[in-house]
Amino acid sequence: KIFGITMEIILICPFKNKVSIKTSFNILKLLLKEKISVRVEKSLFKEFKEFEENIEIDLYENLNSSADFLFCVGGDGSMLKAISFLKRNQIPILGINIGRLGFLTGIQKEKLNKGINSLKSKNYSLVKRDLLTIKINGKVNLEFPCALNEITVSRKNTASLISIETSIDKIKLSKYWADGLIIATPTGSTGYNLSSGGPIMLPETPSILITPIAAHNLNVRPLVIPNESIIELEVDGQGAGSEHFLSLDSKLISIPYKTKIIISKASFSVKTVQFQKNEFYNDLSEKLFWGLDKRN
Repeated sequence: KIFGITMEIILICPFKNKVSIKTSFNILKLLLKEKISVRVEKSLFKEFKEFEENIEIDLYENLNSSADFLFCVGGDGSMLKAISFLKRNQIPILGINIGRLGFLTGIQKEKLNKGINSLKSKNYSLVKRDLLTIKINGKVNLEFPCALNEITVSRKNTASLISIETSIDKIKLSKYWADGLIIATPTGSTGYNLSSGGPIMLPETPSILITPIAAHNLNVRPLVIPNESIIELEVDGQGAGSEHFLSLDSKLISIPYKTKIIISKASFSVKTVQFQKNEFYNDLSEKLFWGLDKRN
């Protein structure tokens, strides 16, 4: 119990495979051993019955804010999937990393026991992470039109450049000639944005990043703008085809050239659990190998 109140955990495993399911089951057993209330989705419950036929555990139909934490088993991809799963629900997320990099996850699976003790003693903090939302031709065309990492426009079925007319708060910024353009959150700064030469930003920084992909102009550089800005994009193609790609994190769709795209900060944010102060700085050295130099 947390000061006399039973802790309630929702356990999810967005990408199910032998390793992730087995790890999820071990986490379930650990939580139950600690007398913590756990709920899982029906499909995961069926997988658990392969390990223990008579297991008894609560299921959930719809998420509600009464749960204390959402435990997400996997890597960064699983965390991104969890965001669309939570939608506007404000349950704090703890990512349990069984993947490779795990920049969004809060703890390695081997350290979960210690992490649970920290949750019980309230020895943790929450990181508020902004999302981006999108409208296409003035309408919300997607079931969950939000992204935690980035929204990207890019070329499709052509080796030619695309042009991306870009305005910020109704003021024309530039027409990018490039393979694409990344609109990233500070959380997404260590993802596609970083691979394309964009800056790294702390997750709580109130900013949006605009980073071109292979721009055919040496003067074009990534740009950091206030997170209250409204970005308008219109893509045109020079090669074959009539469509370009639009991606929101791991979701990918095709839309016609000259479609008006409006991107802005979402009206809600997500909260992730961290156990150490300045954990982001530690991640830079441990996961991106900053300071890994023979002279050090």
